[in-house]
Amino acid sequence: METNDLPFDQTLAMMSELKNYLTTEEELVFMQLLFSSSASIKGANYGLSRKDVEKLLDIKGQDEALHSFVNRLNSSLNRYFKIIYDEKRDRVVVMMRVTAHQAKSTLSSEALAILLYLFYHQEVLGNEFTLLHQILTDFGHESLNANTKLKANLAQLKKIGAVVDDLSESEEAYALTTIGVYMFSDSFLHRTTEFAQETQLNKEEVMKFFNRYNLYVKEEPHDSI
Repeated sequence: METNDLPFDQTLAMMSELKNYLTTEEELVFMQLLFSSSASIKGANYGLSRKDVEKLLDIKGQDEALHSFVNRLNSSLNRYFKIIYDEKRDRVVVMMRVTAHQAKSTLSSEALAILLYLFYHQEVLGNEFTLLHQILTDFGHESLNANTKLKANLAQLKKIGAVVDDLSESEEAYALTTIGVYMFSDSFLHRTTEFAQETQLNKEEVMKFFNRYNLYVKEEPHDSI
């Protein structure tokens, strides 16, 4: 069952049960996470830093308390949201789950392909950013029209907070945000790899290849991307 197939009153009932899992202070932090994860003015800094979350919860340096907070949110809201603690970027972000149909209406197939390319180039190969000319070269395009179209698709990715301009370089370069990194579910990466290889693959090996092991995020079967 997709999330938006649930009756509205049932949806509200499940959301109202959040107070059974969180303290008042934790509920307030979750509200701040929701706002900061969707506010376009945050730029690359979507969500809250670990330092800010620890300060708000008064749990400085308490790893177990932070992970308990994230896990309890995921346990109670996993049908609608996925709360991510990104160790690499040291940020906590709230991501909303959407159906495959909604995802297709948000990004073009070209933008999705570029995002997957950036994900591989940065998360798998370990690069901090990707130059524009690298994308053009690897996609096999050098014409002015291709350059314009590529930037239009990158603009889509920047609009939803998946990609930001990397201003540390003199050339045009782009870096993934936490949202961009976790937009692909593990099941999507598994299916994509199997399709590319035209053979069935062990999911554990696929996740290892994509560096997708996160101790504090549990994959749910209804991820739609």
